[in-house]
Amino acid sequence: MLPTPGTIAAPIVVVGATGTIGRAVVRTLVAAGVPVVAVARRPEKLARLQDGARPGAIVPIVGDIVAERDAENLARRLRDLGRPLAGVVVAFPHGRSAEIGVDRGRVLDQSTEDLADCLKQTLLAQHALARHLVPLLAESGRNARYVIVGGPGSETPWAGYGHRSVAMAATRMLVRVLHDEVRASGVRVHMVSIDSPVRNEEPGEHECPEWPAASDVARRVAQLLDRTSPDSSAEAVVACARSPAACPGGRIARAYSDVPAFLASLRNTTNKITPQ
Repeated sequence: MLPTPGTIAAPIVVVGATGTIGRAVVRTLVAAGVPVVAVARRPEKLARLQDGARPGAIVPIVGDIVAERDAENLARRLRDLGRPLAGVVVAFPHGRSAEIGVDRGRVLDQSTEDLADCLKQTLLAQHALARHLVPLLAESGRNARYVIVGGPGSETPWAGYGHRSVAMAATRMLVRVLHDEVRASGVRVHMVSIDSPVRNEEPGEHECPEWPAASDVARRVAQLLDRTSPDSSAEAVVACARSPAACPGGRIARAYSDVPAFLASLRNTTNKITPQ
């Protein structure tokens, strides 16, 4: 992760670099002196991501992974850079169903085509990327890491988002299979599992302090990418969560005596309900 003076570090590829988690991963790596190849759909967001970074720290690539040909094209562009890669992080949104009009609801109330679209945007896109980027990492001979940032619902169903839960559970199994299949190539495949909502850096009124922030996820990803880190795991799926603790600034998580008291706090955030 940190090269000795006079050497050039191999870059880390971050796919989905302009999302909430992707931005945090890029900032964490750049702060550690690691060059990043940032891949995202929108060039204007990539330009903003480069603002403030040292020259050459972030190499932008505009691309959207929808089909296997997109993953193949990305692999070709990465190979054309002429630089061996140290790792890949995939952090694009999982099941971008809001863009196709299906954001919430029971699985039984949605068509099979809706579920197929969610699987295509999640599971199949991940498979396509792995098919073309894992062999590229193996070529470097650097014992590289391939890390997928997972979303909620992969282990326990996410109420109201059953289609995403199905897709994320399938992605979780894909990671386990890849972890075993590519071990002989020297590449390690991991998933950072986020099984709770991601909160703001400063927890809001209705955010739990034990929920991970984007920076927590980024640090966990960086640990997996760093082969010398004592926290680097050999497991396929690695959980990411903060230890239960008091909120910053002296705030503590509230405990309500009954459901009506909790609902009242949601209706009016200015109400000061005494914890029981």
